[in-house]
Amino acid sequence: MTGTSTALLTDHYELTMLAAALADGTAERACVFETFARRLPNGRRYGVVGGTARVVDAISRFTFGEAELAQLSGVLDQASLDWLADYRFSGDVDGYAEGELYFPGSPLFTVRGTFAEAVVLETLVLSILNHDSAIVSAGARMVSAANGRPIIEMGGRRTHEEAAVASARAAYLAGFATTSNLEAKRRYGIPTAGTCAHAFTLLHDSEHAAFTAQVRALGTDTTLLVDTYDITRGIETAIEVAGTGLGAIRIDSGDVGVLARQARQQLDSLGAKNTRIVVSGDLDEYAIAALRAEPVDAYGVGTSLVTGSGSPTAGMVYKLVEVDGRPVAKRSSHKQSKAGRKAALRRHKPTGTALEEVVYVVGAPVEEDPHDRQLQVPLLRGGQPVGDPPSLETSRQRVRDGLVSLPWEGLKLSHGEPAIPTVYVEK
Repeated sequence: MTGTSTALLTDHYELTMLAAALADGTAERACVFETFARRLPNGRRYGVVGGTARVVDAISRFTFGEAELAQLSGVLDQASLDWLADYRFSGDVDGYAEGELYFPGSPLFTVRGTFAEAVVLETLVLSILNHDSAIVSAGARMVSAANGRPIIEMGGRRTHEEAAVASARAAYLAGFATTSNLEAKRRYGIPTAGTCAHAFTLLHDSEHAAFTAQVRALGTDTTLLVDTYDITRGIETAIEVAGTGLGAIRIDSGDVGVLARQARQQLDSLGAKNTRIVVSGDLDEYAIAALRAEPVDAYGVGTSLVTGSGSPTAGMVYKLVEVDGRPVAKRSSHKQSKAGRKAALRRHKPTGTALEEVVYVVGAPVEEDPHDRQLQVPLLRGGQPVGDPPSLETSRQRVRDGLVSLPWEGLKLSHGEPAIPTVYVEK
């Protein structure tokens, strides 16, 4: 999302609060809003922050032009419309760097500014961070389950067109090798990969004709989809057409573990010992883990990735925690928040293994250890992004480093408590 205003990525109730605050004189009170997750999705042991670079960019472009104001005419009073006409976020934002692990209560995104300029950002912040963090968190589990084997992101046809691009970016951040989404390559430089679908085989009068056309156009390093009709015959035809130097075959249906084993034996018997086997078809982290012992060289993942593998949102909230330096907190049952602006550090063993997430009210006495690492970094100052955003490669490495730092049980796919506990320190 670049080059255009994001101002109408807001919500009616946010503008209602704005109008009321302008009317009663509270709009200019200095406030702190925090984004955090009260809990991880059921059974998850860690989360991964995604979308930070996108939301920082979106905030820097959050303005109300004539078109946006025209849409709001009749919704807001003239004083509110006049205020929005001059809107530019001028506050400060600190938060976890993209690719950082997070746990319940982690202060992921802290917005400081007047009530008016900060409250209108809630939907913008949450829509991006909730989506991207859900996708990258699910993707990281899949990458761990794949144990070094590459994964292709191919979920663009299973979600909204813009969510597809954001999902491809989040998947690459998580450690996926490539995406089939060409817009993701154009916007973010993500490597792309893909092959022909069943429709291409069905288009031709025979599987032999389809494979011949594909190899002629794309070369023998292509990937041939061999399960349109009969897999055994499909593999025979693939090697007959492309020779033993065929790059890969793809299996997209059936019991892919059994079929991959049989395909490996058949390919080896035909002399195609270096032809790779790619499997796809409703895979998630559990299916990938179950295939770890099978002769699979790469995975294609679509639906489960772009839907967060059962958790399509990270469950993050955006809450007011301080007004004019006074801590405030919501006390509603099961939806409590902790008052005061907070920061966090992650405590580690000398070996680098993470021990706990220490979340503390700014100004509270916290004894730091040489192996502690402060987690929040400056993201915006005076409404402007701080420095150049980190590259995707830098953020990918941050994900890898974070996963390596977890206790081994924290990487389990089985249900369990968060990999490390969150400890609160208050004044």
